[in-house]
Amino acid sequence: MSSASVAEAFTALESAVQALGALEWEKLPAGELLTALARLETSRRQATACAYDLASAIEHCDDRALGGVAHKVMADVMRTTVSEARRRTRDAAQLRPQTTLTGQPVPPVFPATAKAWDAGLLDVEHLRAIQKFFKDLPDDVPPTAQNKAETFLAQKAAVLRPDQLEKVADRLALQLNPDGTFTDDYRAAQRGFQWCGRQRPDGMSIARLVATPELRAGLEALFAKLAAPGMCNPEDQTPTVNGDPNPEVAARDHRLMAQRQHDALGALVRRHLGDPALGQHNGLPVTIIATTTLEQLATAAGYAVTGAGTQLPMRDLIRLAAHSHHYLCVFDEHTEKALYLGRSKRIATADQRLVLHAKDRGCTAPGCDVPGYLTEVHHVDEWATGGPTNIDTLTFACKSHHRLISPGGWKTRKLKDGITQWIPPPHLPLTPGTNDYHHPERLLPGDGDEE
Repeated sequence: MSSASVAEAFTALESAVQALGALEWEKLPAGELLTALARLETSRRQATACAYDLASAIEHCDDRALGGVAHKVMADVMRTTVSEARRRTRDAAQLRPQTTLTGQPVPPVFPATAKAWDAGLLDVEHLRAIQKFFKDLPDDVPPTAQNKAETFLAQKAAVLRPDQLEKVADRLALQLNPDGTFTDDYRAAQRGFQWCGRQRPDGMSIARLVATPELRAGLEALFAKLAAPGMCNPEDQTPTVNGDPNPEVAARDHRLMAQRQHDALGALVRRHLGDPALGQHNGLPVTIIATTTLEQLATAAGYAVTGAGTQLPMRDLIRLAAHSHHYLCVFDEHTEKALYLGRSKRIATADQRLVLHAKDRGCTAPGCDVPGYLTEVHHVDEWATGGPTNIDTLTFACKSHHRLISPGGWKTRKLKDGITQWIPPPHLPLTPGTNDYHHPERLLPGDGDEE
């Protein structure tokens, strides 16, 4: 396949889409409108299948050739979320033939589903229903039964809506596992904890926990003590975290059970933050790193930003600071350039890492969403070529982007305002850029900007 044939195909596709967009649909009768809708939906689904094939091809490219991690580069190019780009590559891996390390071909994980997908018969929601069915299916279901189930669901998906398919899949799951028995390995594979999306506008976060029987039993034992009425109550002047609360404290505790359990978890976390037994993480104690401005502290308004990118209301920061060891780092009001903490050693000090948490907040590569807790310190002026370990020449970079910096690869430099700019290698059709992901305030209009 040549570049010319690819360009020709895209030109034809774009011309066809423009022609469809110029049609006056209102002049067609209802029956023809529905027929056109069905044909257009099939074409859209076929185009989606092609997009997944393209994502699969990009996923197999070398990171250095792409100029970054595949799913992150794709997210920037498509202007979609990183999780959506990663999801496409995972879906493509289940719908496309693979090759073993020895070169042996392997059929798709879902062969019947793949055929219907390529034909434009399935929507993404159909695929999700089939994936969920197999994710929830016990491991001990015979392969022949699984293959028959996959073929059956693919056939039904071609004629049913996704919500109808989910009901059929649920009944089929009961048929294949009527006793509802699951192995220990199956349960272990389902475990997990994750935040569900970003923080809400009120600062609160929603999480999803799938707990093993052992974890649930342990939490229930701890909650029986720490989530009892009167325990770990943040509304008390001196919360009871050890021993038993006196009857008066317990009587005035009007929290719901869910709130008491939340506060108990908070107490458990606070007990371990900063514990020397945990050692260090990237040269710093395992604790909350939060940065703010002197103005926000003085007015007790606004938000601090943690090393994970979480926005922490100022009143919460002040309450935490009452029980913490403080570190004060002063920046020039206009340039935010560090006035002190320069070093001449190769490895960045703990003080310098704290300054970088305030300055960069996370990886400085364009579009990268890795927070400061998970980054490494990079010398903008390379140490190997004589660069110093001074705070104004250091920056945060995640592991995947850090290893892309090399002769002939990505380069970095500091702009006059202290922001790190990344310069792509010559072979990539990219322009030099900075990362505002961790600093959304930079994208807001200024006082002097026109509305």
